[in-house]
Amino acid sequence: MGGISSLLGGIALLGFLLFIAGVGFVVVSASQGRPVRNGIMLAIVGVVVGVLFSVVSQGILIVEPQQRAVVFQTLSGELEVPRGPGTSIILPVLQQATIYDISLQEYTVASTAEESTRRGDDAVQVRTVDGQEVLIDATILYRISPVGDSVNTVHRLWQQRYVEQFIRPVLRGFIRDVISNYRAEAVYSSARTEIQTQITELLAERIAEDGFELSDFIIRNVTFSNVEFSNSIEQVQIAERRALEAQFRVQQESQEAERVRVNAQGQRDAAIARAEGEAESIRIRAIAEAEALRLVSEQIAANPSLIQYQYVQQLAPNVSVILLPSNSPFLFDFESLAQANPNFTAPELLIPESSQLPSLVPTPTPTPTP
Repeated sequence: MGGISSLLGGIALLGFLLFIAGVGFVVVSASQGRPVRNGIMLAIVGVVVGVLFSVVSQGILIVEPQQRAVVFQTLSGELEVPRGPGTSIILPVLQQATIYDISLQEYTVASTAEESTRRGDDAVQVRTVDGQEVLIDATILYRISPVGDSVNTVHRLWQQRYVEQFIRPVLRGFIRDVISNYRAEAVYSSARTEIQTQITELLAERIAEDGFELSDFIIRNVTFSNVEFSNSIEQVQIAERRALEAQFRVQQESQEAERVRVNAQGQRDAAIARAEGEAESIRIRAIAEAEALRLVSEQIAANPSLIQYQYVQQLAPNVSVILLPSNSPFLFDFESLAQANPNFTAPELLIPESSQLPSLVPTPTPTPTP
């Protein structure tokens, strides 16, 4: 959009050149006694084009996305509502526009020229509560607030001088005020985060009053003018760090020992649980076997021929002949077995007369004759 204003300015310049050319043509024609009408017309066209396009180019206000425009009314002395991104029209002479950048800006105070915004030794010198001189390198990230009429506030209070006349003094002042309440050792180590938080809060509140937003505040470096004092603090920090490392190692060893103890306890508990489970299993099996034997005993007592029946039932299905010794002590009452089981078929018994083995079938006793 900036090219439109440049184009109109170029046309205005061309018009003024035509005006000068027309005036020159009139002078030359008059000196030679020729008509000067064409030169006058050329000069008139040139001045009209030059003035018109010059006014138009000055009346076009182009605002980029990261910009805001403050428009000042020259007659009333008041400021309009800030104009945002885009193209708008202003009345030259009656209105004056000032463009402000609202993107994030950085200001650094440091002891090295490469880091400092001022390109020199600009570190903040502060004397702590215990009398030590401390050098602070710090950076502030801020911007002009795009909300409301904050841009008008900046324009009314500071205009384009706000960096050197407002941001820098406020930054350095709060650094001194806060750090001067701490001891040098705390500034260098334990209280650094606390100090940074305090300065951040104070800066944010103060610059907001003048139309700015604080994005961040960073303490970059802390050094002491007394080198020996700085070295002593570093030695103390090294000793503290080593103590912390030793404490950490002790904690790790303690945690490892606890882990081993817990693992051993777990294995012990698991072994006890397995042993108790096996014992319980054996006890249950013993109870079951005892109960089974009790039931068997009851059945045998109720039916003495049950053993004989079970024995015969265990014989192979194709056994039809059993050879028994004549003096066998086992007695088989096949008639009772057959009555107990209608499907029972007694095998054929062969009893040798001369066998010396005990017979499984009793020998019939002769009946005495009366």
